[in-house]
Amino acid sequence: MAKNNEQAIDEQLPSPIRQPVPAQLQTPDLLLKFRDTVFTSRTLCIPGTNRTLSVVKATVEVSASDEQAVTYLKSHPEIEPPE
Repeated sequence: MAKNNEQAIDEQLPSPIRQPVPAQLQTPDLLLKFRDTVFTSRTLCIPGTNRTLSVVKATVEVSASDEQAVTYLKSHPEIEPPE
């Protein structure tokens, strides 16, 4: 019994290698919520970068691993750090 071309090609191809997903991709990053004490809505520009952070409902949310944003927000006089 002859095999068709698709079966022959499938048998020649190696099976896919399954690798575990790195732990850093499995766990969601912790979000920090900072409170704007002056405005309920505005855009903050991080000095020396092209980055902006949005204030929505007097809150700015950033990833705990975003050292640049966390440092900027902690040093901002009108922003309160999370409790």
